[in-house]
Amino acid sequence: MATERSPGFKLFFAGLVGIVLVIPLLMVYALSSDRQSQAATARASIAAGWGGPQVIVGPVLVIPYTTTSVETVNENGRETTRSVRVKKELFLAPETNAVTTELKPDRKKKSIYESVLFVARNSGKARFALPADFARYGIPRENLDLASAELRFGISDARGLQKDSKVIVNGQQLALQPGKGLAASNNSGFFTFFDWSGTAPIDVGYEYAIRGNESLTLVPRGGETSWDVKSTWPSPSFAGEFLPVRRTVKSDGFTSSHAVTNLALGQSIVATEDNAPPIVGQPYEMVVSESSRSAPVVGGPSQAATIGLIEPVDLYSQVDRSVKYGFLFIGFTFLAFLMFDVVGGARVAAAEYLLTGAGLVLFFVLLLAFAEVVGFTIAYLIAAAAITGLLTTYSAAVLKSWLRARVIGGLLVGLYATLYVLLNLEAYSLLIGSLLLFVALAVVMWATRQIDWSAKRELVEEANASAA
Repeated sequence: MATERSPGFKLFFAGLVGIVLVIPLLMVYALSSDRQSQAATARASIAAGWGGPQVIVGPVLVIPYTTTSVETVNENGRETTRSVRVKKELFLAPETNAVTTELKPDRKKKSIYESVLFVARNSGKARFALPADFARYGIPRENLDLASAELRFGISDARGLQKDSKVIVNGQQLALQPGKGLAASNNSGFFTFFDWSGTAPIDVGYEYAIRGNESLTLVPRGGETSWDVKSTWPSPSFAGEFLPVRRTVKSDGFTSSHAVTNLALGQSIVATEDNAPPIVGQPYEMVVSESSRSAPVVGGPSQAATIGLIEPVDLYSQVDRSVKYGFLFIGFTFLAFLMFDVVGGARVAAAEYLLTGAGLVLFFVLLLAFAEVVGFTIAYLIAAAAITGLLTTYSAAVLKSWLRARVIGGLLVGLYATLYVLLNLEAYSLLIGSLLLFVALAVVMWATRQIDWSAKRELVEEANASAA
């Protein structure tokens, strides 16, 4: 006589094999992270010669002025104070600034990787005037060097500037010069000289196009700033301190409108310090040049409005989420095998548990590999069909019955269908998953309610014909 292991021991051993399979699941998770890192590197290389996430600021009128400064010096071992005349810059924001942007997306591929780039054509009208209460700012008007005024535009990655940029002041087109941007764009951009009397307001019209990728950010300055954006991209994201007052998102593109006043900004039109770049934690990265790294600390952080061109489906995040449900696939399939073993009398060896689990883990590798080439949904169907067919056929041999194998196949189809629903209904994934576990536990408890988990069954070996 040979003694068979108890049902409790079989349950323990199946659980032990399942725990061992967590190791390859973690390896698949690490593989997905590595492929995601490679994809990010490839996208960065695609955009390297195009332009980074763009931050635009201005126009702002920068006027040099002289003032008296008191400094302490050491002369012959004695400290003395003296007054010196120094030149500083006054930053005059526009009373009104209306910006219109046509955002044209463009997909570029490198091997199997793809990056979303864009060309933003910006046009606008701004109006400048010295405020009527200018004397309140403590700078005598005669100290202003209006003849040396500069009209500055900030562009965070000036490499993306296109030709045909123009600035028109009071009907006259001015010659543009590179550099001298604004601090909010890390001192990158372009400017033009303007000889202003300061008595009458000036009207500025401007047009320029920039290339970039991922996001476009506007830093509002002035009394009233409006920003109207139109694009054919179907899945924008809106972030920053200012969200659109109106937006329409459709399958063929979107439109949005921002409106910001200086009361909302908390900034005066006149300032003796420029504002620093937007605060850390915004959904864009600034392009920092070597010259801006050593720039002095200026005013407080800027506030901004950001529009991002995001992918509607991030396949790597979906693969990562699906791997997290891998233990459910292993658990449910092993439970089905265990029920056929304990209740139905089919004997399942440890190696068969291990091979079945390996097939379940392979699903996630296939999903990742195909998703990079054909997209997530089609890859999911291919991987699920391949593993379901493989394990159904293998189960027929292990369980000695095609009827039992069809049960395993139906279980896998249900699991893969449920997982797909969980991945697409993120808000309800915990609820659906917990209900599924509850139902599975209830079925197992009912099916095994009469089993003595500690008992051992004796297997009577058939005697040979001569002994019978």
